[in-house]
Amino acid sequence: MASDLQSSVSKDGQTREGVAPGWLKVGVVAAASGILGGLAAAWYYRKTLAQLRGADSDEAAHTDSHASEERDYDI
Repeated sequence: MASDLQSSVSKDGQTREGVAPGWLKVGVVAAASGILGGLAAAWYYRKTLAQLRGADSDEAAHTDSHASEERDYDI
């Protein structure tokens, strides 16, 4: 017959097999929170981001026009 100590150890071993460690659960929740937070911020600031992208492309087009003018001159 098994003693109380042995039976409690065997019961704990059987129940812990299917349970993920606590740090893994915290890591998954933190990663999901970070991803969802980033998506929410991008959605909230979508107009500002679009304006910045448009300003960047306008500057690039403006810079290219100056560069082509400078290429015409030989020194």
